[in-house]
Amino acid sequence: MKPFTETDYIHALINEGEHQQQDFKFEISDARKIAKTLSAFANTDGGRLLIGVKDNGRIAGVRSSEEQYMIEAAAQLYCQPVQEVAMRTYVVEGKTVLVATVEESPKKPVYAKDENGKRMAYLRIKDENILATPVHLHVWKLENRPVGELTEYTARESQLLSLLEQNGPLSLSKCCRLTHLTRYTAEHLLAKFIRYDLVEPVFKDHNFRFQLK
Repeated sequence: MKPFTETDYIHALINEGEHQQQDFKFEISDARKIAKTLSAFANTDGGRLLIGVKDNGRIAGVRSSEEQYMIEAAAQLYCQPVQEVAMRTYVVEGKTVLVATVEESPKKPVYAKDENGKRMAYLRIKDENILATPVHLHVWKLENRPVGELTEYTARESQLLSLLEQNGPLSLSKCCRLTHLTRYTAEHLLAKFIRYDLVEPVFKDHNFRFQLK
């Protein structure tokens, strides 16, 4: 049997295409942009970057030392908290491909700083990095609390759940408009319902909506 080589391994990864846990980068010219991808991977299921690979899967190769420096800058200077990124180089058809892997973070959110220093958290959905909503931020905040905490069930909770049952999936803005709840209150309630597995966010047409599970 023919041994499975490093070239075979990289081609196998490329054949998967870009997806929720994999992204291709021809080169790295901006560490801040890479920080967005690291944030998205860390806040979702983890993932890997194949650097030196074009969007169409063609291997272009990189100068690995420069690319490693940029990834380290993205992980340490532009991610908060700092992320651990495992990196390994592969020589394929005489060209160097750098594979950078980040694990899902046990404590979310992981933020990426933009050019103004503003912190933004991202999610990975299919092959895109999507800005997390305030509801996601509330969910992550709740996940850091004790699992067995008590919570109130009032008319507000009942109203919002009934609305989703009758009309969902609904956007956050529509939830606010139909229930007359403040945006902050609706965000908090939706996060609580997601935390207790009553509601789920769905992403469609580049927007998040919420529905009963």
